[in-house]
Amino acid sequence: MENLPVIGLFLFILFLLLGTGVWVGLALLGVAFVGMELFTTRPVGDTMLTTVWSASSSWTLTALPLFIWMGEILYRTRLSEDMFRGLSPWMRSLPGGLIHTNIVGCTIFAAVSGSSAATLTTVGKMSIPELRKRNYPERMIIGTLAGAATLGLMIPPSLTLIVYGVTINESISRLFMAGVFPGLVLAAMFMAYVGIYAKVSRRYAPDPEPPMSLRERIANSRFLIPVICLIAVVIGSMYLGYATATEAAAFGVIGALVLAAAQRSLTWSTFSASLMGATRTSAMIALILAGAAFLSLAMGFTGLPRGLANLIAEMHLSRFELLMVLLVFYIVLGCFLDGISSVVLTMAVVEPMIRQAGIDIIWFGIFIVVVVEMAQITPPIGFNLFVLQGMTNHEMTFIARAAIPMFLIMVAMVFVLIALPELATWLPDNMRMRPGG
Repeated sequence: MENLPVIGLFLFILFLLLGTGVWVGLALLGVAFVGMELFTTRPVGDTMLTTVWSASSSWTLTALPLFIWMGEILYRTRLSEDMFRGLSPWMRSLPGGLIHTNIVGCTIFAAVSGSSAATLTTVGKMSIPELRKRNYPERMIIGTLAGAATLGLMIPPSLTLIVYGVTINESISRLFMAGVFPGLVLAAMFMAYVGIYAKVSRRYAPDPEPPMSLRERIANSRFLIPVICLIAVVIGSMYLGYATATEAAAFGVIGALVLAAAQRSLTWSTFSASLMGATRTSAMIALILAGAAFLSLAMGFTGLPRGLANLIAEMHLSRFELLMVLLVFYIVLGCFLDGISSVVLTMAVVEPMIRQAGIDIIWFGIFIVVVVEMAQITPPIGFNLFVLQGMTNHEMTFIARAAIPMFLIMVAMVFVLIALPELATWLPDNMRMRPGG
């Protein structure tokens, strides 16, 4: 209870700054600055400079701008068109038809972009007009895109997992491998929902597709070869121990540039636009991480993380009860903050709790990413909802309602992870590790 005034002060200053439109990174620095002034006699300016520099000069963090740049390059190529042409012949015969191209397309592009927004925009700009043309239900088009695009946060290379790994000083490569099977299982759950809905709903009556021979299907599949090769190079080099996450990211950038050049869509304007887009996104995330590092230090001086961890320990919650509390906590937090901000803002407090409870730190990274994915499709701050609103001109309430089934499937995925923790731990436990990976 003695920590309540401190918690109240931190939260009041944080939400005051966020409410006035201050950038998240600057808001975190501001809260930490006030905390240092009140609870320590150390020179605040010197401490802030040292902490910000230490947080920003991490070798592991260099993977972040490289993966972002790789996604930006591919986003500006004809990749989405080629993916739709390669996938649609195989999806048409499944229950639910071409709606599955949303899910499978997002799954594939997530493996080269690492970003939920880039995945949503790239797949959506191609699939939405094609699916509308074939009279698929609008709510299913919107809902599956909103949900499947969140796979960009889990399937490697995931920007959120990079940030989580940097924050808790854990191997990025191991975290990436941990996200592979859960990401594929979640995609399969989305596809199962589409198949069941298509069978039971009377309103699901898209136009029938013209017949296509096996030879034509195989011929169209050639459009998928470049992106699948890029995925194999990036993920395979990490799994086999040939490259660290940073080196794999560099391979990915080179591969994306070669792919764009081969498609003849690599012009000076697309190159410079991709570089500037990656710079802006990387700078934003780096500022948030720097602010979070300083806030963690300031909170350490108050004894707040240790106090909260002790408080939860005194409540004698079981492992399952603790996870349920954190599930609700992150869902609520996700209504007001984006995923990366939620992770870096809370890890200083949450990490001691999960370590004390004996929860695997790699497994928890996947747990938290699934929960953070939900934040992408929950109003009022769900970023995917805003992207879809700009792409489709629908009301926000329509888009949010369309995404509700996907949100519930993600909640179910949390319980699948709890029941089958090996989904997240088997691959990283059996991968070859290279020093520095």
